[in-house]
Amino acid sequence: MTSTSPQPVVDWPAAADLAGRLAPPGPHATRGELDDLVAGLREAASDAVGHVLATTRMTPVGGLRRVTGGAHDGAAELGPVLVVDRARWALANTQVMAAMTAPVATALADESVGSSQTARLGGALEVGGLLAVLAPRVLGQFDPYAQPEAPGPEDVPGEPQPGRLLLVAPNVLHAERAMGVDPRDFRLWVCLHEQTHAVQFAAAPWLAEHLRGRVGGLMEDVTRTAVGMAKAPFLEKLGTVGRTVTDVVSGAFRAGGAAPFERLLSRAQKDEMAEITAVMALLEGHADVMMDAVGPRVVRSVRQIRAKFEKRRDGEGAPGLDVVLRRLLGMDAKLAQYRDGAAFVRAVEQQVGRDGLNAVWASAGSLPTAREIADPRAWVRRVHG
Repeated sequence: MTSTSPQPVVDWPAAADLAGRLAPPGPHATRGELDDLVAGLREAASDAVGHVLATTRMTPVGGLRRVTGGAHDGAAELGPVLVVDRARWALANTQVMAAMTAPVATALADESVGSSQTARLGGALEVGGLLAVLAPRVLGQFDPYAQPEAPGPEDVPGEPQPGRLLLVAPNVLHAERAMGVDPRDFRLWVCLHEQTHAVQFAAAPWLAEHLRGRVGGLMEDVTRTAVGMAKAPFLEKLGTVGRTVTDVVSGAFRAGGAAPFERLLSRAQKDEMAEITAVMALLEGHADVMMDAVGPRVVRSVRQIRAKFEKRRDGEGAPGLDVVLRRLLGMDAKLAQYRDGAAFVRAVEQQVGRDGLNAVWASAGSLPTAREIADPRAWVRRVHG
């Protein structure tokens, strides 16, 4: 093991800066419209909490936090809510990527392989460019890996923090204008989806580290494979080991760029990626089902919103963390599996009800496998007997 902190595989601050500069600013709006948008999103995020808890029948471990100050003083919350622009979203996601790829940097250091500043900047150009392209597409994102800059009085030292909810204001405004939907309904509908993610991680506090461990473990394993390939005598003489590995990581972010990553996967690694995809399918499918299950009593135009949203979902409006992990692991061609997650949730509920479905959050061993996502009855037999 190395005694010094390993160099990151990408210059993440440079990537964030580039993405912020390249991302378009968003639709034009008056100051009054922007103030209404921000206030409306904060109100929707607060209102969504109770509806999500009642609909999912899930209980956050450690209970809820309370808002202090402002218009929602005393209201229950699952974690901090940030209404951000596209540049701030990009910055937040470079932080997510840095956390996810930390095992890669460690593996390189263990193998006595370093990536040059030129290689790290090259990776920053690729990642920053793609984040700038993705930034207009994401409506909201729950980030389970964020840590508060300074713990608040409600935070217990040593305990996992609740993450944060990012709502990308210009994208919500653009989407509701483009689809011609009711702004209040749409903002609440978006927050129902993201707060369902917040509940998932709050009710299963082991989930964030489980997912990070599996993603990081896979990337570390692939990195060591890449190092072995890159240390072939010819490449070693040319001094391109670090750049070769950096290409593997940053190449996942190129348009249609899954190939550099996937070409290195062994059968076991492909199987592991399928298992990670199954977990992501569950998270997204569950959130999709629950956001609609709240129903027209709360979101009056929910059916109209869903119909219009599905027509544009493959192009815009994808969940943020989902986008990042798909790119990071080269899973962009597997969008059908995310709809399979919703089908899994509905099928399980038909057999064992919502409380029976919630057994999925009990432990890592209760998560559906890649085979079970496509065969919900198999999951029910394994978990419920």
